[in-house]
Amino acid sequence: MDEKDLKSMIENILADMTDDKKAAATTTTTDTRSAATPATNDSTVSGDVLDDITKIDLKKQFLQDDPHDREGYLKIKSFTPARLGMGRVGTRYKTASVLRFRADHAAAQDAVFSDVDPQLPKDMGFFETQTTCTSKDEFLTRPDYGRKFSDETVAAIKKNVTPNPKIQMVVGDGLSSAAIEANVKEIIPAIQQGLKVYGLGFETKDVIFVKYARVGAEDQIGEVTGADVVCMLVGERPGLVTAKSMSAYIAYKPTIGMPEANRTVVSNIHDGGMPAVEAGAYIAELLDKMVRLKKSGIDLKAAENAGA
Repeated sequence: MDEKDLKSMIENILADMTDDKKAAATTTTTDTRSAATPATNDSTVSGDVLDDITKIDLKKQFLQDDPHDREGYLKIKSFTPARLGMGRVGTRYKTASVLRFRADHAAAQDAVFSDVDPQLPKDMGFFETQTTCTSKDEFLTRPDYGRKFSDETVAAIKKNVTPNPKIQMVVGDGLSSAAIEANVKEIIPAIQQGLKVYGLGFETKDVIFVKYARVGAEDQIGEVTGADVVCMLVGERPGLVTAKSMSAYIAYKPTIGMPEANRTVVSNIHDGGMPAVEAGAYIAELLDKMVRLKKSGIDLKAAENAGA
């Protein structure tokens, strides 16, 4: 290659490089203008609100493509809130399944880490107390603090709550504030109404509300009040099916350190399990049995089996 040919090749290369730079500059300018002036459709903001995905009934949601027996699968799902028939896209869950899982997990976390609306016990007329826990973090990390009260709180209970009742009702936030807020307004009147049939009852003002409560808190309340039977309604640890499940822990003359077998438990009180009103009627029946038989837990079950 002589000098003339080499010079010609260099000129061609430089010309190509110049054309590429011009093209890049034009593209950049166009992109910048496009970004600065978005399409009309993209800039339109809809006023619509997305549907609440947690309102979907998992027993009816079926996302499986081309099922062999759709009706049979739906019949199976009708008996359980388990996440069956959620479908897949390749090796992944479908978007709707993932979003619902995340929403239910978030609801469970909120139920644990939030407090019961402070207005609720006031509106219900409960006597408000607090265990020796001073914060939600301490409540979660020190369960023993959630089973006892300070001397000042014990004195306040003795002063403000009717002593030696047949039935002492207690409401504790436990591990789900959502469970208390969802069920207490219905279950307390239901229990009161049910107890009238048996000639028993309690005043709403004597119901003790316990903040940062573990189940064992009812044992000290039993000793302090001298009650024959203590019934504690408490929010249960939430799961992915519901964050609003409440239980009733009932004991005849509970004492600190008593065996757990001495408690009778009514669990799964929520709109997808045993509704609050129905649970209230059942709890009233149990309370009457305990007052009459002077037993609870496995001792009550043994007495019932013996035909007492």
